[in-house]
Amino acid sequence: MLPDDRTLSTTGMPARGTGRILLLACGALAHEIQALKAMNGWTHMDLRCLPANLHLWPDRIPDAVEAAVREHRDEYDTIFVVYADCGTGGRLQARCAALGVEMVEGPHCYAFFEGVEAFAARAEDEMTAFYLTDFLVRQFDAFVWRPMGLDRHPELRDMLFGNYTHLIYQAQTDDPALDAKARECAARLKLAYKRRLTGYGDLGRALHRLARTDPKQ
Repeated sequence: MLPDDRTLSTTGMPARGTGRILLLACGALAHEIQALKAMNGWTHMDLRCLPANLHLWPDRIPDAVEAAVREHRDEYDTIFVVYADCGTGGRLQARCAALGVEMVEGPHCYAFFEGVEAFAARAEDEMTAFYLTDFLVRQFDAFVWRPMGLDRHPELRDMLFGNYTHLIYQAQTDDPALDAKARECAARLKLAYKRRLTGYGDLGRALHRLARTDPKQ
């Protein structure tokens, strides 16, 4: 038997009925979710990530999420989808509802890191803002610079970013190295720079609520 007398499914994972929760997440959130799990001791939660670059093709996200839910649902009592709408036009929410699983509320990660209500309240004043999170600061070249072709055609900057006035770095962590890199990103895009320490926002609150559904908590 396992140390806490849990039984195993045929896949070698703990079987349903043991309070296990699967966080089925965007790969762009892996670092933040792992940090939240570690600081809160959420050992009853497992994390499975889909590729972060699915955001380049948001129409593929609902099918990818459904395939992962169907693959893992017999192994867990709860599956929680750690995506916002992410450009799917409501299709991901509809798919999750059909599958009987919950997901994070909000249009995108910028909103739920800020707090969806707080982000909406700032929206009118920040219509010309370009946002980065910790992940996007780390992966700026891979997810912004190269996909937009700015590495090959820097002249595209004015066409792509000419209507932006400033870059807002929503910092999940207080990291001077990331702050310095975010300032560099703003300079490369020729945008004024602003840093806002958001922490984990609604993502943290959603996972805290979810953790309390486990009968062993």
